[in-house]
Amino acid sequence: MRKWRLAAYGRFMAAAFAANVKSVIEYRVNFLVQTFGMMLNNAAFAAFWAVLIGRTGAVGGYGFQDVMFVWGLVSTAFGLAHILAGNVRQLGRIIMEGSLDVYLLQPKDALLNVLLSKTDVGAWGDLLYGFVVLGLLPGLSLERLALFCALAVPAAVIFASAFAMAESLAFFMGNSQGIAGALSEFLLSFSLYPEGVFGKGLRWVLYSLVPSGFVAFVPLRVFRSMDWPLVPALWGVAIVYAVLARAFFGLGLKRYESGNRMDTRV
Repeated sequence: MRKWRLAAYGRFMAAAFAANVKSVIEYRVNFLVQTFGMMLNNAAFAAFWAVLIGRTGAVGGYGFQDVMFVWGLVSTAFGLAHILAGNVRQLGRIIMEGSLDVYLLQPKDALLNVLLSKTDVGAWGDLLYGFVVLGLLPGLSLERLALFCALAVPAAVIFASAFAMAESLAFFMGNSQGIAGALSEFLLSFSLYPEGVFGKGLRWVLYSLVPSGFVAFVPLRVFRSMDWPLVPALWGVAIVYAVLARAFFGLGLKRYESGNRMDTRV
């Protein structure tokens, strides 16, 4: 029975992804403009770091290649999270407005259903940017490409799980968009800066409440040494955050007040 349920959810996720992709490519010009616009935006930050490190040397123990790897990995993971779970940053609003009823009517898991029901067009630019950066780094090989992908997937799961937990605060606080947005921005921003710039007192936060350590810092160390045995550990951490996100959402769902929405999704 468990295998059947996993297979069913796998098919559901594949169907949701296919439907979202079709809706995106229906407007090809908009898709291309947003994709390349996001890539250019990320490239501007790369130019900033190139100038900064060129003038000051390593920052927080990171050289330019280290910074670019982190930017590439975080960009790809962030993009993947928002391509597959495009509603994750809207979850709080959906809860607050009582629009969750639409998803509770469906036979699938409510959290998975709401997250997968939308994709973020601009996130494709983030996804592709990471691979462009990887291609520009010296020493590219099939093994490095495979390791990059193996690190990006759990990082994407951690991003989606952390964002979902932040947005689920709406169950308990009502309009929590301010604090949820701040927590999400902290996670993204802290992930893009060298670990060495943060004091020791703050680092425990970066491996717990704001899991930038598992999104960027540990993956960089793994990639530097090509330490494949640590990859399953990162996948394990990603599963833990996913389980916590599901549990926190379920706890909040018990407090949910219906918006009496009569519409449904087909």
